[in-house]
Amino acid sequence: MADVFPRLLCKRNPPRIALVAALCLTLPCVATHAAEHKPPPVEPATNFPAVEVHPAEHLEIAVEPYNTTSQLKLFRVNYVAHGFMPVRLIITNTGDRAISLKDARILFITAAGDRLQAAEPEDVERRIVHVRGSSMPMPSPIPGLHMPHKDVSKEIERDFKTFEFQALIVKPHTTEAGFLFYDVEGLQHPLEGAALNLHTLRDIDGKELFYFEIPFDKYLASHGKQMN
Repeated sequence: MADVFPRLLCKRNPPRIALVAALCLTLPCVATHAAEHKPPPVEPATNFPAVEVHPAEHLEIAVEPYNTTSQLKLFRVNYVAHGFMPVRLIITNTGDRAISLKDARILFITAAGDRLQAAEPEDVERRIVHVRGSSMPMPSPIPGLHMPHKDVSKEIERDFKTFEFQALIVKPHTTEAGFLFYDVEGLQHPLEGAALNLHTLRDIDGKELFYFEIPFDKYLASHGKQMN
C-alpha cells in the first residue's frame, strides 16, 4: 500500500533533521523525482473501488482521491500540503447515446454537509504563491538551498492544463477521466464521511439524469484504513 501523506510535515518549524526529507513533500517548487507528469491511463469506471453504476442510464462514475506520497508524485506541485485535495473523476458511458456534462455540477460534500466547488488555478495560486508573500525567494534554513516562488504559478497552470477534467461530452462506449481540485483546508480528515456529488447531467436530448453521489469511504475501505 502506498505511503500515507504525512501531514505532520506541514507543521511550522519542523526539526532540522527532518527538514531535508520534508522539503520534497511540502514545497511545490522542489522537484520530488523525475516524473514525466503524464495523466494515468484511462480505465473503465468499474475498475475503481469508489464507483456508482446506473444501469438504466448506461452510466458509471468513479472517484479516486490522490492523497498519498506516491500518488502526489504525479503532479508538479504538492496540493495536499497546501490544503487542496486532487480527486480523479472517471466517467464511463456504456450506452449508445452521448452524455452531456455542459450543465453538470460536481461538488465535494464534506462530512458536515458543506458543498465545495472545484478550485480554479487562480485559487490555488492565491494560497501557494500570494499568501506566502510575494515572488521573493523563501528564506532557506539550509545553506546553499534556494527555494524561489517565481515559477510556482507556471507549474500550477501546467498541472491544470495537463490533468484537469475537461470533457463536456462523453461519447457512446467511451470513458473520460481527469482531476478536480477541492479546497479542504482546515479539515483534519477530509475524505472520511465525505462524497462527490454530480448532478444536472443530461442525455443527448437534454433530459436530466439521476444524480450520482459517491462516498469516499469506499475508497478508504478498499485500502484497509483511512488514508488521509
